[in-house]
Amino acid sequence: MTDAPSLTDRAALALHRTRASAQPAWFLHEEAVVEIEERLGEVNKECMKPLLVGHASPPLRALFPEAPVIEDDDHLAFEQGAHDLVIHTFGLHWADDPVGQLVQSRLALEPDGLFLGVMFGGATLQELRACLAEAETRLTEGLSPRVLPMGDIRDLGGLLQRAGLALPVADGRKLTVRYPDLTTLVRDLRGMGETNALAERHRAMPHRELFRLAEEIYREHFAEDDYLVATFELVFLTGWAPDDSQPRPLRPGSANTRLADALGVPETPLDRERP
Repeated sequence: MTDAPSLTDRAALALHRTRASAQPAWFLHEEAVVEIEERLGEVNKECMKPLLVGHASPPLRALFPEAPVIEDDDHLAFEQGAHDLVIHTFGLHWADDPVGQLVQSRLALEPDGLFLGVMFGGATLQELRACLAEAETRLTEGLSPRVLPMGDIRDLGGLLQRAGLALPVADGRKLTVRYPDLTTLVRDLRGMGETNALAERHRAMPHRELFRLAEEIYREHFAEDDYLVATFELVFLTGWAPDDSQPRPLRPGSANTRLADALGVPETPLDRERP
Protein backbone atom coordinates (compact mmCIF):
# COMPACT_ATOMS: atom_id res chain seq x y z
CA MET A 1 0.00 0.00 0.00
CA THR A 2 1.38 3.40 -0.95
CA ASP A 3 1.24 6.35 1.40
CA ALA A 4 -1.22 9.13 0.62
CA PRO A 5 0.43 12.15 -1.01
CA SER A 6 1.29 15.00 1.31
CA LEU A 7 -0.60 18.27 1.07
CA THR A 8 2.19 20.37 2.54
CA ASP A 9 5.91 20.70 1.98
CA ARG A 10 6.84 20.95 5.66
CA ALA A 11 10.38 22.18 4.96
CA ALA A 12 9.05 25.03 2.81
CA LEU A 13 6.41 25.91 5.40
CA ALA A 14 9.04 26.08 8.16
CA LEU A 15 11.21 28.31 5.95
CA HIS A 16 8.28 30.62 5.19
CA ARG A 17 7.42 30.94 8.89
CA THR A 18 11.03 31.77 9.72
CA ARG A 19 11.26 34.37 6.95
CA ALA A 20 8.03 35.99 8.13
CA SER A 21 9.90 37.44 11.11
CA ALA A 22 12.02 39.62 8.80
CA GLN A 23 9.04 41.74 7.68
CA PRO A 24 6.18 40.51 9.85
CA ALA A 25 2.49 41.14 9.21
CA TRP A 26 0.88 39.91 12.41
CA PHE A 27 -2.41 41.84 12.26
CA LEU A 28 -4.50 38.69 11.79
CA HIS A 29 -2.61 36.95 14.59
CA GLU A 30 -3.36 39.95 16.79
CA GLU A 31 -7.06 39.65 15.92
CA ALA A 32 -6.88 35.96 16.82
CA VAL A 33 -5.33 36.79 20.20
CA VAL A 34 -8.23 39.14 21.00
CA GLU A 35 -10.73 36.41 20.11
CA ILE A 36 -8.85 33.77 22.10
CA GLU A 37 -8.70 36.02 25.17
CA GLU A 38 -12.45 36.61 24.94
CA ARG A 39 -13.13 32.89 24.78
CA LEU A 40 -10.84 32.14 27.68
CA GLY A 41 -12.55 34.89 29.67
CA GLU A 42 -15.84 33.01 29.29
CA VAL A 43 -14.40 29.79 30.72
CA ASN A 44 -15.15 29.23 34.38
CA LYS A 45 -11.72 27.86 35.24
CA GLU A 46 -8.15 29.08 35.34
CA CYS A 47 -5.73 27.32 33.02
CA MET A 48 -2.29 27.03 34.56
CA LYS A 49 -0.59 24.46 32.28
CA PRO A 50 -1.02 25.70 28.70
CA LEU A 51 0.66 24.33 25.57
CA LEU A 52 1.03 26.22 22.26
CA VAL A 53 1.07 24.21 19.03
CA GLY A 54 1.78 25.42 15.52
CA HIS A 55 2.73 28.85 14.22
CA ALA A 56 3.04 30.62 17.57
CA SER A 57 3.92 34.14 16.40
CA PRO A 58 5.03 36.83 18.88
CA PRO A 59 1.46 38.07 19.55
CA LEU A 60 0.39 34.53 20.38
CA ARG A 61 3.46 33.76 22.48
CA ALA A 62 2.83 36.94 24.47
CA LEU A 63 -0.55 35.53 25.51
CA PHE A 64 1.22 32.79 27.51
CA PRO A 65 4.90 33.78 27.67
CA GLU A 66 5.88 30.84 29.88
CA ALA A 67 4.02 28.17 27.91
CA PRO A 68 6.01 25.55 25.98
CA VAL A 69 5.72 25.73 22.19
CA ILE A 70 5.84 22.70 19.89
CA GLU A 71 5.78 22.42 16.11
CA ASP A 72 2.64 21.18 14.36
CA ASP A 73 4.47 18.20 12.85
CA ASP A 74 2.61 15.00 11.99
CA HIS A 75 3.59 13.65 15.42
CA LEU A 76 3.31 16.24 18.18
CA ALA A 77 6.03 16.21 20.83
CA PHE A 78 3.97 16.38 24.04
CA GLU A 79 3.58 14.66 27.40
CA GLN A 80 0.25 12.88 27.55
CA GLY A 81 -2.31 14.38 29.93
CA ALA A 82 0.08 17.11 31.09
CA HIS A 83 -1.87 20.24 30.08
CA ASP A 84 -5.15 21.88 30.99
CA LEU A 85 -5.14 24.03 27.83
CA VAL A 86 -3.91 23.40 24.28
CA ILE A 87 -3.98 26.28 21.79
CA HIS A 88 -3.36 25.15 18.20
CA THR A 89 -2.55 28.25 16.17
CA PHE A 90 -2.55 28.72 12.38
CA GLY A 91 -1.46 25.17 11.65
CA LEU A 92 -4.53 23.03 11.08
CA HIS A 93 -5.16 24.38 7.56
CA TRP A 94 -1.68 23.11 6.59
CA ALA A 95 -2.13 19.68 8.22
CA ASP A 96 -2.13 16.53 6.10
CA ASP A 97 -4.24 14.92 8.85
CA PRO A 98 -6.17 17.57 10.82
CA VAL A 99 -8.14 14.94 12.75
CA GLY A 100 -4.85 13.38 13.81
CA GLN A 101 -3.67 16.77 15.06
CA LEU A 102 -6.87 17.17 17.07
CA VAL A 103 -6.65 13.65 18.52
CA GLN A 104 -3.07 14.27 19.63
CA SER A 105 -4.07 17.62 21.11
CA ARG A 106 -6.81 15.85 23.09
CA LEU A 107 -4.30 13.32 24.38
CA ALA A 108 -2.08 16.16 25.59
CA LEU A 109 -4.96 17.41 27.77
CA GLU A 110 -5.88 16.29 31.24
CA PRO A 111 -9.57 15.35 31.78
CA ASP A 112 -11.80 18.41 31.29
CA GLY A 113 -8.90 20.27 29.67
CA LEU A 114 -9.69 22.85 26.99
CA PHE A 115 -8.67 22.72 23.34
CA LEU A 116 -8.77 25.98 21.39
CA GLY A 117 -7.73 26.11 17.75
CA VAL A 118 -7.55 28.93 15.22
CA MET A 119 -7.05 28.45 11.52
CA PHE A 120 -7.95 29.98 8.16
CA GLY A 121 -11.33 28.94 6.76
CA GLY A 122 -12.62 28.35 3.25
CA ALA A 123 -13.52 31.97 2.42
CA THR A 124 -9.89 33.07 2.92
CA LEU A 125 -8.37 34.59 -0.22
CA GLN A 126 -11.32 33.52 -2.34
CA GLU A 127 -10.76 36.55 -4.58
CA LEU A 128 -7.07 35.82 -5.11
CA ARG A 129 -7.78 32.17 -5.78
CA ALA A 130 -10.32 33.01 -8.50
CA CYS A 131 -8.13 35.64 -10.19
CA LEU A 132 -4.99 33.48 -10.26
CA ALA A 133 -6.99 30.58 -11.69
CA GLU A 134 -8.51 32.69 -14.45
CA ALA A 135 -5.19 34.36 -15.30
CA GLU A 136 -3.31 31.07 -15.49
CA THR A 137 -6.04 29.47 -17.58
CA ARG A 138 -5.84 32.32 -20.08
CA LEU A 139 -2.05 32.15 -20.30
CA THR A 140 -1.38 28.41 -20.20
CA GLU A 141 -4.79 26.73 -20.63
CA GLY A 142 -4.08 24.87 -17.38
CA LEU A 143 -4.01 25.25 -13.61
CA SER A 144 -1.41 24.67 -10.92
CA PRO A 145 -1.87 24.72 -7.13
CA ARG A 146 -1.10 28.24 -5.93
CA VAL A 147 -3.48 28.90 -3.02
CA LEU A 148 -4.02 26.39 -0.22
CA PRO A 149 -7.46 24.71 -0.22
CA MET A 150 -9.21 25.43 3.09
CA GLY A 151 -12.14 23.80 4.83
CA ASP A 152 -15.70 25.02 5.29
CA ILE A 153 -16.61 25.92 8.86
CA ARG A 154 -19.42 23.33 8.94
CA ASP A 155 -17.01 20.55 8.02
CA LEU A 156 -14.32 21.78 10.40
CA GLY A 157 -16.71 21.61 13.34
CA GLY A 158 -17.31 17.93 12.61
CA LEU A 159 -13.59 17.23 12.99
CA LEU A 160 -13.82 18.02 16.71
CA GLN A 161 -16.35 15.23 17.25
CA ARG A 162 -14.34 12.79 15.15
CA ALA A 163 -11.33 13.55 17.36
CA GLY A 164 -13.28 12.66 20.51
CA LEU A 165 -13.52 16.17 21.94
CA ALA A 166 -16.60 16.93 24.02
CA LEU A 167 -18.91 19.95 23.76
CA PRO A 168 -17.52 20.93 20.31
CA VAL A 169 -18.06 24.43 18.96
CA ALA A 170 -16.88 25.94 15.66
CA ASP A 171 -17.38 29.58 14.81
CA GLY A 172 -15.75 32.06 12.50
CA ARG A 173 -15.03 35.68 11.81
CA LYS A 174 -14.55 37.20 8.37
CA LEU A 175 -12.31 40.21 7.89
CA THR A 176 -12.04 42.31 4.74
CA VAL A 177 -8.67 43.93 4.02
CA ARG A 178 -8.10 46.53 1.27
CA TYR A 179 -4.83 46.59 -0.66
CA PRO A 180 -3.51 49.18 -3.15
CA ASP A 181 -2.08 46.41 -5.35
CA LEU A 182 -1.40 42.70 -5.56
CA THR A 183 2.23 43.14 -4.56
CA THR A 184 1.21 44.50 -1.16
CA LEU A 185 -1.19 41.61 -0.60
CA VAL A 186 1.53 39.06 -1.40
CA ARG A 187 3.95 40.93 0.89
CA ASP A 188 1.47 40.57 3.76
CA LEU A 189 1.06 36.86 3.07
CA ARG A 190 4.84 36.52 3.17
CA GLY A 191 4.86 38.44 6.46
CA MET A 192 2.36 35.92 7.90
CA GLY A 193 4.31 32.90 6.70
CA GLU A 194 1.33 31.90 4.54
CA THR A 195 2.78 31.87 1.03
CA ASN A 196 2.57 28.76 -1.15
CA ALA A 197 4.00 25.69 0.60
CA LEU A 198 1.90 23.10 -1.21
CA ALA A 199 3.80 19.92 -1.94
CA GLU A 200 2.50 19.82 -5.54
CA ARG A 201 3.29 23.44 -6.35
CA HIS A 202 5.39 24.37 -9.38
CA ARG A 203 8.91 25.04 -8.16
CA ALA A 204 9.79 27.43 -11.00
CA MET A 205 9.28 31.16 -10.47
CA PRO A 206 5.93 32.19 -12.01
CA HIS A 207 6.14 34.51 -15.00
CA ARG A 208 5.43 38.08 -13.99
CA GLU A 209 2.76 38.25 -16.70
CA LEU A 210 0.67 35.88 -14.53
CA PHE A 211 0.53 38.37 -11.68
CA ARG A 212 0.03 41.34 -14.01
CA LEU A 213 -2.98 39.65 -15.57
CA ALA A 214 -4.25 38.41 -12.18
CA GLU A 215 -4.19 41.97 -10.84
CA GLU A 216 -6.03 43.22 -13.92
CA ILE A 217 -8.77 40.61 -13.33
CA TYR A 218 -8.77 41.41 -9.62
CA ARG A 219 -9.40 45.10 -10.29
CA GLU A 220 -12.19 44.23 -12.68
CA HIS A 221 -14.09 41.97 -10.27
CA PHE A 222 -12.98 42.60 -6.68
CA ALA A 223 -12.02 46.26 -6.31
CA GLU A 224 -13.57 49.09 -4.32
CA ASP A 225 -12.43 52.68 -4.77
CA ASP A 226 -9.35 51.43 -6.64
CA TYR A 227 -8.39 49.09 -3.77
CA LEU A 228 -8.25 45.31 -4.06
CA VAL A 229 -10.54 43.61 -1.55
CA ALA A 230 -9.23 40.46 0.17
CA THR A 231 -11.26 38.24 2.48
CA PHE A 232 -9.73 36.40 5.43
CA GLU A 233 -11.82 33.98 7.49
CA LEU A 234 -10.61 33.02 10.95
CA VAL A 235 -12.18 29.80 12.22
CA PHE A 236 -12.09 29.03 15.94
CA LEU A 237 -12.50 25.45 17.17
CA THR A 238 -13.29 24.74 20.81
CA GLY A 239 -13.66 21.40 22.58
CA TRP A 240 -12.95 19.68 25.87
CA ALA A 241 -11.15 16.51 26.84
CA PRO A 242 -13.94 14.18 28.02
CA ASP A 243 -14.64 14.02 31.75
CA ASP A 244 -17.47 12.57 33.88
CA SER A 245 -18.23 16.03 35.30
CA GLN A 246 -19.33 17.39 31.90
CA PRO A 247 -23.03 17.71 30.97
CA ARG A 248 -24.44 14.99 28.74
CA PRO A 249 -27.64 14.86 26.69
CA LEU A 250 -30.46 12.88 28.31
CA ARG A 251 -31.48 9.50 26.95
CA PRO A 252 -34.46 9.84 24.57
CA GLY A 253 -37.71 9.16 26.43
CA SER A 254 -36.24 9.82 29.88
CA ALA A 255 -37.97 13.19 30.46
CA ASN A 256 -40.32 13.30 33.48
CA THR A 257 -41.99 16.65 32.63
CA ARG A 258 -44.32 17.25 29.70
CA LEU A 259 -43.23 19.93 27.23
CA ALA A 260 -46.65 21.60 27.48
CA ASP A 261 -46.24 21.93 31.25
CA ALA A 262 -42.76 23.38 30.90
CA LEU A 263 -44.02 25.96 28.38
CA GLY A 264 -47.23 26.69 30.32
CA VAL A 265 -49.52 26.01 27.36
CA PRO A 266 -52.43 23.58 26.90
CA GLU A 267 -51.64 20.27 25.25
CA THR A 268 -53.60 19.51 22.08
CA PRO A 269 -53.79 15.77 21.29
CA LEU A 270 -53.41 14.58 17.70
CA ASP A 271 -56.63 13.83 15.83
CA ARG A 272 -55.84 10.26 14.75
CA GLU A 273 -59.07 9.97 12.73
CA ARG A 274 -58.01 12.64 10.26
CA PRO A 275 -56.25 11.37 7.13
